[in-house]
Amino acid sequence: MRRAALAMVVGVALGVAGAIAAVHDEDHESVKTLAAREIVEKLDGEETTATAVEVTIEPGKAGVPHRHPGPGFGYVLEGEYEWGVDDGPTKILKAGDTFYEPAGCLHRVSRNPGRVKTRLLAWVLHPRGAKEIAIPETDR
Repeated sequence: MRRAALAMVVGVALGVAGAIAAVHDEDHESVKTLAAREIVEKLDGEETTATAVEVTIEPGKAGVPHRHPGPGFGYVLEGEYEWGVDDGPTKILKAGDTFYEPAGCLHRVSRNPGRVKTRLLAWVLHPRGAKEIAIPETDR
């Protein structure tokens, strides 16, 4: 039973890492999955996983617009981070600042406006069966 559960957790973590990498192009952002943990609390009645990632953005680079199937929380570890969701104004966040993204919102700006690399620590809560937790925005 423990081996089956461990295999499932490892499989989910690898799938999540692949889904995140598909949105975060290495030329723009590098993303390292730090942990994927099943949590007791449910999200909209569904079994939930919390995934933690470290995002590094080189100076002048930006990520692609995307959405998450659950809420996201972030902390700027180093550098400056230009962040914008939905139609709200963009903000320049600095080391020590935090941010929150509601489930399904459009994370339209994810950019390093500074001269040194930006590093973020981010958590996304998402349904355990989610195929992707960072879904690229397509032209509609």
